[in-house]
Amino acid sequence: MPQLGCHDLTLGYEGNTVITGLSFEVEAGDYLCIVGENGSGKSTLMKTILRLKAPMSGRIETGRGLLPNEIGYLPQQTAVQKDFPASVREVVRSGCLNRQGLRPFYNKQEKRMAEENLARLGIAGLAKRCYRELSGGQQQRVLLARALCATRKLLLLDEPTAGLDPQAAADLYALIEQLNHEGITVIMISHDVAAAVRYASHILHLGNQGALYFGPKAGYRGGEGA
Repeated sequence: MPQLGCHDLTLGYEGNTVITGLSFEVEAGDYLCIVGENGSGKSTLMKTILRLKAPMSGRIETGRGLLPNEIGYLPQQTAVQKDFPASVREVVRSGCLNRQGLRPFYNKQEKRMAEENLARLGIAGLAKRCYRELSGGQQQRVLLARALCATRKLLLLDEPTAGLDPQAAADLYALIEQLNHEGITVIMISHDVAAAVRYASHILHLGNQGALYFGPKAGYRGGEGA
């Protein structure tokens, strides 16, 4: 069974249908990049995978031991989030909230996991810094470390390099690629088709209410002829 399966999905919001009849599967260790024009349903699909929205019809299944609350998520940042007045360590630890349940404090294992992910992404030295004082690239590393506290299996990334300068974007792509090589499945929304083709193993190109292409990147031609 695949790690994630989407079967005959119809998705929409406020009564408007944006995707119909969408089916695809993601295997453990895949790196799927979702591309398409604005309004093609990319973010709606990601919110549905996260169970933040219910599909209008169809179903989503998880396998290979993946539970719905074990998905790490790096959303697009808003201006309010960029100005969040918390320490880097506090932001990263907050990735453990789903597993924390009703406990009012983080346990030793969760604190250790946060420190490991700070080190993993090269930001241990920023742990005591205020999040809002960081550069855009540093903030994205912090949010990626936070997402890793929620999962060892699957990361969902919504335009993770938006607003970053070319060097910071390249550094973040390299980090994401390394995490994928370490066995974490990646599903990433991107407007950067060149980067998608370079880094991804599979492409899902969404068009007018459905998929123009889904498959290995070797067969992708920008949706032409799909």
